[in-house]
Amino acid sequence: MKRAMLWLLTVALTMAITLAVFFPAAWLGSIVEQRTGGRLTLGDAQGTLWRGSAFIGGAAGNNSPVTPLLPGRFSWKISPLALVGMVDMQLENPQALAQPVTFRGGWSHWQLSPSALLLPAEGLAGLGAPLNTLAPSGTMRLSWTGLELTLANRQISIEGRTTLEMTDMASRLSSIRPLGSYNMALDWHGQQAQLTLSSAKGPLLLSGRGSLNNGRLQFSGQAEAAQGYEETLANLLNLLGQRKPGNDRQVIALEFH
Repeated sequence: MKRAMLWLLTVALTMAITLAVFFPAAWLGSIVEQRTGGRLTLGDAQGTLWRGSAFIGGAAGNNSPVTPLLPGRFSWKISPLALVGMVDMQLENPQALAQPVTFRGGWSHWQLSPSALLLPAEGLAGLGAPLNTLAPSGTMRLSWTGLELTLANRQISIEGRTTLEMTDMASRLSSIRPLGSYNMALDWHGQQAQLTLSSAKGPLLLSGRGSLNNGRLQFSGQAEAAQGYEETLANLLNLLGQRKPGNDRQVIALEFH
């Protein structure tokens, strides 16, 4: 009996080690879909959990093909020491990342190295409504300082700053191209972030401030046409929201609570 139990334990341990070592990268796609509520997945995943590559796409439905959201393929290397709580991962994509990213830490505290990620706005339509209706185009660049991430009570806290630069943005709802360029900065402190939106240039001017608190967005801002574009942007402004009272110009309130 003891020999049989020992044999079964040996077989189980061997299978567990084999699965851990050769965990297929293709299995990660379903995990990513679950963690993102079915919005993202990994396309054409190759290799293993520890060393592999894939492109990031919108999760496909009804057996439709996966739509790439970002340029190029992401390749990763993960140290097997992650099995004992020592995370050391390297992520590369020359077409999307300004420089390779490292992610290091232990059981509950990690550091993400500074970098920037290219985000073509056209790929956002693959995330569904309302972005597929707006059909945005342009170039977006998400950059970040070194970020500190901490897990406590099953919640992630972040310390650092991220900046989203949106350059020459346009929409199929307007014939004016581009509509403008914008910057959105988020200063992270724990589970909260202070958000600031400003316009760099363009006929469509956007501005505002807000906050993210445990994933909930509160934002108060406005949209208006630059001088000389009031008539040509009138229809688009009406689609964005309600006109602010007490203004001679058509200023649209952007409120999210």
